[in-house]
Amino acid sequence: MYVCGPTVYDSSHIGHARSVVVFDVIARYFKSQGFEVTYVRNFTDIDDKIIRRANELGVDPEDLAEKYIHEFYEDMDALNVERASFEPKATDHIPGIINVIQRLLERGYAYRTNGDVFYSVDSFHAYGKLSGRKLEEMEAGARVDVDERKRNPFDFALWKSAKPGEPFWDSPWGNGRPGWHIECSAMSIALLGETIDIHGGGKDLVFPHHENEIAQSEAAFGKPFVKYWIHNGFININQEKMSKSLGNFMKVKDILKTYHPEAVRLFLLSKHYRSPIDFTMPSMDEATSNLDKVYALLSRIEEMGVNLKDGIPAAAGKGWERFCKAMDNDFNTAQGISVLLEEVRNANRLLDEFHEIALPDHITAIASDVMDIHAMCDVLGIITMKPEVYFESKRSKGLEKQEVDPETVERLIQERTEARNEKNWQKADEIRATLEKMNISLEDREDGTIWKMRS
Repeated sequence: MYVCGPTVYDSSHIGHARSVVVFDVIARYFKSQGFEVTYVRNFTDIDDKIIRRANELGVDPEDLAEKYIHEFYEDMDALNVERASFEPKATDHIPGIINVIQRLLERGYAYRTNGDVFYSVDSFHAYGKLSGRKLEEMEAGARVDVDERKRNPFDFALWKSAKPGEPFWDSPWGNGRPGWHIECSAMSIALLGETIDIHGGGKDLVFPHHENEIAQSEAAFGKPFVKYWIHNGFININQEKMSKSLGNFMKVKDILKTYHPEAVRLFLLSKHYRSPIDFTMPSMDEATSNLDKVYALLSRIEEMGVNLKDGIPAAAGKGWERFCKAMDNDFNTAQGISVLLEEVRNANRLLDEFHEIALPDHITAIASDVMDIHAMCDVLGIITMKPEVYFESKRSKGLEKQEVDPETVERLIQERTEARNEKNWQKADEIRATLEKMNISLEDREDGTIWKMRS
């Protein structure tokens, strides 16, 4: 399995986290079913965005990339993401990248222009097969910058000639650096072979990135590149697309100041991976509540002194079977979480009866539920600590009662004001309801809206 990792020029945001957590769970589930999984997740550590950001900050691009690789690991370790089998950096695979480009040139799929090398999309008859786009239709409605070096506006760079002040490597075509798309093709081929089982990433990568990967890889080696493609959906913030321009860009490290990392993880898995998911305080509160229920059950078993060791069954129970059925249905973690919570309710019901029916069969039933719950949580990547440690960690970090970020409140009030000015009363009411759930009351005055926390 190869999954496109981050381009490391900034801190990881919640959208990055969704992709990483989704594929972490997929890898965990395969392992739980006895599969041997070789999982590659890369770092794009040389790219236009990295160079541009490094120039803005006056730092070396390599140092910038290393800084954000380190930060990525801190964020994902906090979210209990397991390390992939291989986590290559593009700059460690320059010779392999050059070899693939050379093959494309030799086979007539690429051409050279003044130190640059471009892939010719017209030469690959199946171009567009992943995204469903037809090249002739794209050309008819094209709005792309005119580049006289290209034979077709949709041709893309395999190798970019060196520009003053930019990092470069030696190649048969002169000093330069690789294009983004060829990096992933070369790394996946080097580590997994010319045909791989699964390739994944965010929905935004379908075109052009993954489309271009197919074109390069299949043209270079004459074999099918990927058997199955998996793309996760986007994250919205309060029903709006997340973007820096809207000011709702949610960094992982900031979210973890407010919510427990396992609650964030549970939220990210609360919808089917292909579907969009809306990051809101109510949705995070629900994830936190569900996580609390699992830990509370385990705490209750400890407090009641129920000894489950002698009652543990030899095989997994019905709960685990139903969880696996959900995961076998295109990795439906949302349905899987429902099964988990149902097992928690069932175990609590059995505990309610425990003092009345403390029979071996009754203990076995509780043990079976708990064993299934642990198996499900292992796949979901939650319940990694003892209940007392979990609840104490929430207390020590002040997560039991959510702290309110004043900037978030002010932004929501501004959005509500704009909605009212536009007579979008439904949106204005929804924002007020969101603020009320945050325990915030509003007072509309002639000179603006003021807010305060309810006691």
